[in-house]
Amino acid sequence: MSDESRSARDAYVEKTKAKLDEWNAEIDKLQAKADAAQADAKIEYQKQLEEMREQRDEAEAKLKELRGASDAAWDDMKAGFDKAWDSLSSAFRNARSRFD
Repeated sequence: MSDESRSARDAYVEKTKAKLDEWNAEIDKLQAKADAAQADAKIEYQKQLEEMREQRDEAEAKLKELRGASDAAWDDMKAGFDKAWDSLSSAFRNARSRFD
């Protein structure tokens, strides 16, 4: 793999890690909202938070797989990761929207 390709790969991984950090911050913020909610709303918020955490955990696992991909497998792994990321992002946004 050329230095340029490796640099692009590293940038892609760092960008994805930054997005996961945003998700973590969002989960923390919503956890505080859930903690302050009334009992009936709190139960629903906890369900949504759990769903968001599951999406985040799955995305982190996929990123770990991607980071461990060999140079030869990178392109195929990235294509699969992009599809999974789109699905996970959509599910995360859907769970997040239920807090509004």
